[in-house]
Amino acid sequence: MGAVHVRLDDEGLTLSSPGGFVEGITLRNLLVAAPRSRNPLLADIVKRIGLAERTGRGIDRIYEGMLRYGRPAPDYEMSDATSVVVVLPKADADTGFLEMILRHEEQTGTAMPIDSLIILSRLRQERRLTTGDLVVDTQKSEQATRTALEKLVEAGLVEAHGTGRGRTYTLSAKVYRHTGQKAAYIRQAGFDPIQQEQMVLAYIDKHGSIKRAEVAELCRIGNDQAYRLLKRLKNRDVIVQEGQAKGASYVRKR
Repeated sequence: MGAVHVRLDDEGLTLSSPGGFVEGITLRNLLVAAPRSRNPLLADIVKRIGLAERTGRGIDRIYEGMLRYGRPAPDYEMSDATSVVVVLPKADADTGFLEMILRHEEQTGTAMPIDSLIILSRLRQERRLTTGDLVVDTQKSEQATRTALEKLVEAGLVEAHGTGRGRTYTLSAKVYRHTGQKAAYIRQAGFDPIQQEQMVLAYIDKHGSIKRAEVAELCRIGNDQAYRLLKRLKNRDVIVQEGQAKGASYVRKR
């Protein structure tokens, strides 16, 4: 019986509705749970007179409305058992990002799926992520999230780096070019193998030795990629390994 509150301030638009989520709906399945109405009769009435979708996917529409314009995703984290609160953060629209989305939709003839918008938005903010990093945001399985990522790779919007569980993803050069951020692509794409090797050797010369975890952090790559990088240097007799397993470190070959 409480009031619905709407507040617009410097942080953004905040809407608070009395009553928690409908049974079965949580913060972790908002995007994937089947639509449920708190009052089925009222819901049917507003659908019939055109005030709501028959599909009931209003949350998808809210996400889409924010993400396709390059804005942050809606934030429902303040919701609890007594009220549902959504914050639409205040941010300027990224017209370059929107134009890229519209161009892709025009080429494919279909609207970009919400999964893809979420992935592109996260990569735009975080630069480089793994499949596991994105599962929480898509609210789908790791396999489904990986499939969505690979489709974006095929479309030329995302680039994959490495293999296996160490595989990471970044926005493609094409996306950065279309959004006017050419230099940002170079920063986030990392360094080529030769540059990585030089960085590792310079680190060893400066500090005496290096561990695999330090290589991963230094070159911004996964542990598997760091292992292969060190193996290449070992095979060329540039460095040698000291110790085994987690205690292993690598030094210059004398």
